[in-house]
Amino acid sequence: MQDYRVQQAQIYTDFSGLNAMKSQARTDKEAALEQVARQFESLFLAEMLKSMRKAGDVFAEGNYLNGKESEFYRDMFDSQVSLSMANGSGTGLAEALVRQLSQEVPGMDNKGGRLAGHRASLEDYDRSMPAISRDLPERIKAVEEVASAVSVEASNSDGAALDLPLTFESPEQFVSELMPFAQRIGRESGIDPRLMVAQAALETGWGRHMIKGDQNQPSFNLFGIKADTRWGGEAVSITTTEFRGGVPMKERADFRAYPDYESSFRDYVDFLNSNPRYRDVLSSADKPEVFADKLQEAGYATDPEYGSKIRRIMNADSLMTLSQTSDVPKE
Repeated sequence: MQDYRVQQAQIYTDFSGLNAMKSQARTDKEAALEQVARQFESLFLAEMLKSMRKAGDVFAEGNYLNGKESEFYRDMFDSQVSLSMANGSGTGLAEALVRQLSQEVPGMDNKGGRLAGHRASLEDYDRSMPAISRDLPERIKAVEEVASAVSVEASNSDGAALDLPLTFESPEQFVSELMPFAQRIGRESGIDPRLMVAQAALETGWGRHMIKGDQNQPSFNLFGIKADTRWGGEAVSITTTEFRGGVPMKERADFRAYPDYESSFRDYVDFLNSNPRYRDVLSSADKPEVFADKLQEAGYATDPEYGSKIRRIMNADSLMTLSQTSDVPKE
């Protein structure tokens, strides 16, 4: 049921409805967008009626009933008529605006529906608390000891990414080392962890061909994301293969560099969320095979077989088995 305050926006002389529309936009973007589109259509109709009136003014010359006062009330009448027309059947302009602008509203897909996994307010976050275990003090002490040991090891590694390798020797090692990160990021983003690991495997050849700079410096870039003008971090430059018109060609390109593998996973999710052309991709986050195909359709890579390659890796028995046996860190 529509808020009565929003309904006041359908009355020409009542501006309180416009303030109610601002409040509605915080909780129901789709309904607020529709109201704003109808307001815009009413302005368009008002201008159209104004032009029609001017065309007939020539016949009102010399009419003693035609004066400034009558024109004032006539304009008010036209404004209310245009608002009523826009909120009725209208001309179709409002519907066209909703279809176009819904692509730019955060959390909405191309049809105006809510994207899977989008959190619009605090109420959308899980706030349940787990039961407190009796052995919690012992577990806290164990965690503190592990954290202390990790801190010492990290300080002695000159900034290296702990014990994780810069390249991987086998698919088994690749999955066992990176799946815990994918599962953690997957719980936060809604993207299937197997899909992220499969895409990373495709981009890096199971970690055997990691992106490195000219001085052999590591980038920890698992998803082949390039360093364009939107990137303000470190980057490495390499020669890569791109498909132009279906033909593979060698090109020089800059790629994003990260301090560790987890940062690469997180930037991958941020990259998709910040780019409007991947909105339809993210709406299928709970359907990994559809997600892979839509990723290709959205132009993530120039390889025409990119989506099908991800699906083949993701559905391979080896990845299925390794992902089920990997050690998942508990939060």
